[in-house]
Amino acid sequence: MNNRTYSRSQIGLHWLVALLVPVQYLTGGSIERTHHAVHMGMTPAAWDVVQHHVHNYSGMVIASLMSIRLVLRIISRPQSSPSNSVPDRIGRVLHHGFYAAIIGQASMGFIASYLWFGTAPYHVLGSKIILAMVALHFAAAAWHTLVAKDETLDRMILPRSNASAKNLQGN
Repeated sequence: MNNRTYSRSQIGLHWLVALLVPVQYLTGGSIERTHHAVHMGMTPAAWDVVQHHVHNYSGMVIASLMSIRLVLRIISRPQSSPSNSVPDRIGRVLHHGFYAAIIGQASMGFIASYLWFGTAPYHVLGSKIILAMVALHFAAAAWHTLVAKDETLDRMILPRSNASAKNLQGN
């Protein structure tokens, strides 16, 4: 099992992104409605314009937060060697995939909004990939909590020093 501990910064950034990602899904439909109205020579609905801005700026915030998370993850590598069990390897791949997918998604959204709309279909595809990854992430959290009954979820809720993490494991 992976004994990685997370700092308050890493935990806070994780939960901020976790709160902002659903905002993206809830406001994403406004993009198409706004662009469609403009294309048809109509004025878009005011609420769609507001959601469009919320979607764009939340995406930029998510990109910034995930970039900070990536830097923190790189500079605070775990002190112990990671487990090579299949579930731990899958978890590492999923976490690395989250960094790539979310930062890539935000980049494609920025490009589609401000530089070249041709990337929009890839941005939509990226949202579906991230949604599938979130479902896997939830399933893994449920498995760790309900089946394995380990402290994996606790490590992303409460910060611990490496010493307190070892004490919890009885080492």
